[in-house]
Amino acid sequence: MYFKRLYDTDLAQASYIVGCQKNGTAIVIDPTRDAQQYLTLTKQEGLSITHVTETHIHADYLSGSRELAERAGAALLLSDEGGPDWSYAFPHQGLHRGSVITLGNITLKVLHTPGHTPEHLSFLITDGARGTEPGILLTGDFVFVGDLGRPDLLDEAAGGIDTRFEGAKQMFASLRHQFLTLPDFVQVWPGHGSGSACGKALGAVESTTVGYERALSWWAPLVRDNNEQAFIDELLAGQPDAPVYFGRMKKQNRAGPALLGDVPTLTQLSTLQVQQALETGARLLDTRPRTDFQQGTVPGSLHLPAGKTFETWAGWLLDPENDYVLFAHNAEQAEALRRRLWMVGVDRVQGFIGSFEGLVLESQAAVPVEQIGNLQAAYVLDVRAKSEYAAGHLPNAHQLHAGRLRTNLNELPRDRQLVVHCQGGARSAAAASLLRAEGFTNVTELAGGYEAWARQAAPVT
Repeated sequence: MYFKRLYDTDLAQASYIVGCQKNGTAIVIDPTRDAQQYLTLTKQEGLSITHVTETHIHADYLSGSRELAERAGAALLLSDEGGPDWSYAFPHQGLHRGSVITLGNITLKVLHTPGHTPEHLSFLITDGARGTEPGILLTGDFVFVGDLGRPDLLDEAAGGIDTRFEGAKQMFASLRHQFLTLPDFVQVWPGHGSGSACGKALGAVESTTVGYERALSWWAPLVRDNNEQAFIDELLAGQPDAPVYFGRMKKQNRAGPALLGDVPTLTQLSTLQVQQALETGARLLDTRPRTDFQQGTVPGSLHLPAGKTFETWAGWLLDPENDYVLFAHNAEQAEALRRRLWMVGVDRVQGFIGSFEGLVLESQAAVPVEQIGNLQAAYVLDVRAKSEYAAGHLPNAHQLHAGRLRTNLNELPRDRQLVVHCQGGARSAAAASLLRAEGFTNVTELAGGYEAWARQAAPVT
């Protein structure tokens, strides 16, 4: 059996290739939209992608299942569980509880494991060349290393009403009647790792086993003792903020993500072309480090540093209906960044620039605590998570997670000074850039964020 995990560190998302080396066929589970990586890797291994599937309708990234199936000429197999509200709305071959996918000596048995979402599937893999016992369970957003998938996202991001309670009950049943009935030796490979917003406290280790989770997870004693209410209370407590873009991803993934097809090479734009693009409504994505951005950037630019959270920031701040121009040091970086934007459905990139020569720049410098002045008349905007805010915040600060900022701009005053801060300064730099790009003219960024404020022994609540 061929088994390969591909991991996107920004989204903390894992996809898998499972293949039979005897007959040269493979299936890809939970692919991203960058289909070429799967085609290249399987070709190198002498495998042909004959099937593509996914565990559920994803919320944190735009699925690549439809794209890859189209490019590979493979069968697209998707869940038909969960009821009409959570059925895929584009052509596919339906999977149900007990369905079996066969690839030579390899079989994947479909388990319906609702909880995170109603239609969620897991795949129990048996390598017939080694025996008749299953060896691997691909759990998607069902069971993580040390944690479980969130049942509250349908409420938080997809417009559901109290679906979290039914989801938590379904999660309890899925664990009790499916997961814990498996042998201890079955390896568990989840769809996310540490850093994903799809769980509360995901572990950093890539995989676990049924036995390890049975012995050491927080939830196993509650499920074993059939203590459903205590399980539900613990599972739903303290879940982090759900980025608003999750709702958009959910809807697009259900309807069918747009096919990218053969995409032409990204063009490097001249100064005149950039100016024309900006004048007609395009936004410049300044991907430099924060210190460089704050020293000077094109007015109206959005700050999305080209680091490990680039995709997450893009989902938080960017409107997929806008056109964009990338700042990148070279064509290779520009192409890589464009592919990362695909993950959150931002496809309208017109080109890139490699320098700011010929363009007018303005400073975006943050203001140190000692120079911030009296905040009585200002509107203090805390763009951290609710849990960070609850642990301590500036007096009279208003909390609005950076991931919810773009869709809640009408809640913010335009006739007062906005003092924006986060914990250390990274998130607030991006948030302040969005506010300025959206026409807020009196935006002040607090240098060093809450940490700097607290170090100055300034009053906190």
